[in-house]
Amino acid sequence: MKNLRLLLVLLLLVLAGCAAGERNDSQGSAATLGFQNPALNPRNGGTLVGADALLPGDILLSSGKGLTAAGIQLLTLGPVSHAALYVGDGEVAEAVGEGIRSRRLADVLNDEAVVVAFRHPAVNAGHMQRMRLFVSQNLGNKYNLMGVVLQAPFSIERRVCELPLVPPPVRDFCIQGIAAVQLGMGRNDIFFCSQFVLEAYRRAGIPLTDADPRLVSPADLLHMREGDVPSVRIHQALQYVGHLKFQP
Repeated sequence: MKNLRLLLVLLLLVLAGCAAGERNDSQGSAATLGFQNPALNPRNGGTLVGADALLPGDILLSSGKGLTAAGIQLLTLGPVSHAALYVGDGEVAEAVGEGIRSRRLADVLNDEAVVVAFRHPAVNAGHMQRMRLFVSQNLGNKYNLMGVVLQAPFSIERRVCELPLVPPPVRDFCIQGIAAVQLGMGRNDIFFCSQFVLEAYRRAGIPLTDADPRLVSPADLLHMREGDVPSVRIHQALQYVGHLKFQP
């Protein structure tokens, strides 16, 4: 087990966490892994939408084109490798290896293999004002690389809590217990991608979950959608807006 943890930590150091805008050094590898769930496939009940379908506060989950994205999907056992926040006017805020940044939605769509949007139905203008303030205060700040490194063993060991037929309260207690051990050294003042999105919502006054944001991966955000079984206890299921891009 010790050797496995070391291997995972080294792998995460190479992957550098949330995958966004990476070079396509292994064409199609992540796209092959990503979004095979019929509920998230435009060919099986999903919907392709344009950028005009987005509203400020929408959460963008994506699957990249290279080995970084594929590695993150493998470690988290999910079809997504990155999470970002749409803040309006064609701008997306996100936490990546270089730090907290803002970039154009058009660049996101160009760089990613798959991009899908989800919406919290209660977001209003006041919430968005607080989200934008949080984003502006953190632009240029460092990325939470240590948080990602600590996620590596946690992503594996938490699976024992998620075995079939485990009641949700027992599952939550189990995950929180493992998180307290594995993530205890992590910081809450710098962020990786999904942690950044969760903190933006918390600062806005509409937290998605009371779970420690350091234990929530992009795959966990995906499971917060309507009709799915969330990995952690949530306050509000996210509505599926549609796919902005789908590369089978």
